[in-house]
Amino acid sequence: MNKNVERLYNGIIKENPTFVLMLGMCPTLAVTSSAMNGLGMGLSTTVVLVLSNMLISAFSKVFPDGVRMPAFIVIVASLVTMVQFIMQAYTPSLSESLGVYIPLIVVNCIILGRAESYASKNPIIPSVFDGIGMGLGFTFGLTCIGLIRELLGAGQIFGFQVLSLSWFTPITIFVMAPGAFLVLSCLVAVMNIVRAKMEAKGKPLAAPSGCLTGDCAGCGHAAICGGKTATETAAETKTE
Repeated sequence: MNKNVERLYNGIIKENPTFVLMLGMCPTLAVTSSAMNGLGMGLSTTVVLVLSNMLISAFSKVFPDGVRMPAFIVIVASLVTMVQFIMQAYTPSLSESLGVYIPLIVVNCIILGRAESYASKNPIIPSVFDGIGMGLGFTFGLTCIGLIRELLGAGQIFGFQVLSLSWFTPITIFVMAPGAFLVLSCLVAVMNIVRAKMEAKGKPLAAPSGCLTGDCAGCGHAAICGGKTATETAAETKTE
């Protein structure tokens, strides 16, 4: 498989941030009361992720090791500010719905994790595709959760009424905070079933070890992966 296509596949399927790696849970649970909110949040994060990966990959050798992470945060914060201003200008209603979660993209562990573990160590083009893959995977996860919550909680999809209120009674818990946990847990369970079946066929859906953040001190699996990312672990396994 072409390396760039592999980065897209990994981000959307094998290492999906929402359903496989369980990253970015704060916006996942908070803004997905509707499909439009999930789509808007996912695409906003994708834009920041792609541009930050590109810039960090291009200038990674310029940053001294001692200020690498602060430099990454400055780049991401600048991009998030631009995205926020653009959304306020062209999609004010969506910007108001997402609220404080747009500025909080700065500290999204997906953004900083990919910057540290992939973009800072790889060329620009693969880093861009890595950002696109991870961003689309995150967007897919948020949109799926938003679709289900909006359909069950209001009988709507993207704001359009698809279930007649004459016979359908909205289950309002799904547009409240507990609904996010219920839908996420069900979708993760489905993903785990798919992963188990793929592993039984000898085609594991995700690498058994590795991480995105590089925070070995806070990870219970650090002894297994040795501080390597899932991609690096899989590459070593293939080489052996």
